[in-house]
Amino acid sequence: MITVEHLTKCYGDFMAVSDLSFEIDEGHVYGFLGPNGAGKSTTMNIMAGCLSATEGKVIIDGHDIFEEPEKAKKLIGYLPEQPPLYMNETPVEYLKFVGAAKGLKGRELQRQVEEVIGQVRIDEVKNRLISKLSKGYRQRVGIAQALLGNPKVIILDEPTVGLDPIQIIEIRDLIKELGQTHTVILSSHILSEVQAVCGKVLIIARGKLAAFDEPENLEKLMLASNGITFTAEATGEDAARILSAMKSVTEWTFEDKGDGTVEIHAKTEDSNSRGICRRLFFAFAAEGKAILSMTSKKANLEDVFIELTEGESGVERSGDREEQDIPAVADDAGNTQDFRKTEDSGSAEDSGSAEDSGSAEDSGNMQEAGNAENSGSDSAESEGTDE
Repeated sequence: MITVEHLTKCYGDFMAVSDLSFEIDEGHVYGFLGPNGAGKSTTMNIMAGCLSATEGKVIIDGHDIFEEPEKAKKLIGYLPEQPPLYMNETPVEYLKFVGAAKGLKGRELQRQVEEVIGQVRIDEVKNRLISKLSKGYRQRVGIAQALLGNPKVIILDEPTVGLDPIQIIEIRDLIKELGQTHTVILSSHILSEVQAVCGKVLIIARGKLAAFDEPENLEKLMLASNGITFTAEATGEDAARILSAMKSVTEWTFEDKGDGTVEIHAKTEDSNSRGICRRLFFAFAAEGKAILSMTSKKANLEDVFIELTEGESGVERSGDREEQDIPAVADDAGNTQDFRKTEDSGSAEDSGSAEDSGSAEDSGNMQEAGNAENSGSDSAESEGTDE
């Protein structure tokens, strides 16, 4: 359906997109992720035909968007991050204008306007001024204009930015519905949203493709480990000795609670979380040390994103990931020192050791340039409220 071949975009000496290649099949919802400045919006603008490329090709259903722009663009519906809305018009008036600009006329224009109004569920506000609508309804109007002309591909750039939680859920449900009849490419910084809506995910970092797969597969190939937190009746030295004998436990931190127990934050590359938890219980019990509580944290799409884009501008670690990435050990007095297991010790056989599948992309600060010019002439300065 969509083929991107060796796509490169330069602004002078600055390379915003570097030799990017991937293919998107017809149908489904695809997530497009990348930190600020990674080249994500530039790539989407080029794919939508709003921006030229320095090198490379974008083929939409057999049509080169640079050599056959009219044919290729008819297959695309695009909602930029700032919807090109006219604030002094109603949704009906605005959609008729956009439809006419796309070549729709007469009864067909009227039919499609009514159809998209129903699809995005804005019937009750279709005759109000857009300036009086909430941002959630404005986003729906923006999606409606992208649907006019029956495009095969819908490109949505940050469609839920600035929306409240209820509006985000509503737009998310709408995107799922669109994925049943269109190929949808969704850009978002809300990783849980991408994980819930998208069948495949592209991650771009420093203008290059860092990963492209189903969310579940990306989690399995995760470079970072799953996390386990547990409290044991033991000293830091006892815990270090026991954990050192377990091959699938790669790192840990200790915190002496001062009551004869120690809280341990451990990392494991074993994908079988239940199995590693059982082995931890048995290993500590064999030494006469009781584990009082235990929780596990499976690697998710957020972990994958951070691992592949760490160091890029606009990427911050969550609290859980920060704690797991600080290797340290505390002695009985509560003093800490760096501690990262470099090789396995102990004779106990420990199954489930996973091998690292790759290394994260080199990171660096980048500032993405060249967002496409907004096609609307009026800006949404007043947020407005729905009655």
